[in-house]
Amino acid sequence: MAKITLKGNPVNTSGDLPKKGTVAPDFTLVKSDLGSLSLKELKGKKLILNIFPSLDTSVCAASVRKFNKVAAEKPGITVLAISKDLPFAHGRFCSTEGISNLITLSGFRDRSFGKNYGIEIMDGPMEGLYARSVVIIDREGKVVYTQLVPEIAQEPDYDDVLNAL
Repeated sequence: MAKITLKGNPVNTSGDLPKKGTVAPDFTLVKSDLGSLSLKELKGKKLILNIFPSLDTSVCAASVRKFNKVAAEKPGITVLAISKDLPFAHGRFCSTEGISNLITLSGFRDRSFGKNYGIEIMDGPMEGLYARSVVIIDREGKVVYTQLVPEIAQEPDYDDVLNAL
């Protein structure tokens, strides 16, 4: 269980992010067209998982915009924007914001993603949502980088993520 904060107040997660060098836990999440996408289907691609509580917060929206830009500037990188927002909200946000370089995925059907990645928020006002975090998975499916943002109301350290690429 990791300890983070929300506006300075302590919050616990369901566990810890996967360890670097381990095989990334598989998942099947829902795309904005209501189809499913699994990690297995992305084998052979270098992935950035941008995980966040909800697109309906300014910090989460800013991270999706930033990672959309990263995806456009870094050929060979596939960015997954993952939250528990409904796929309809993902589609609406991307359409309104002109987001087209990443794949949005919703965990609303399957609770195992949050548990397997250790990022489900276990208490506080955002209980049940995902903690803000970033995971990079290499082409072989191994975790090569993780970042659990210590304060939910802050954006990830983008420089650190880019340096890890």
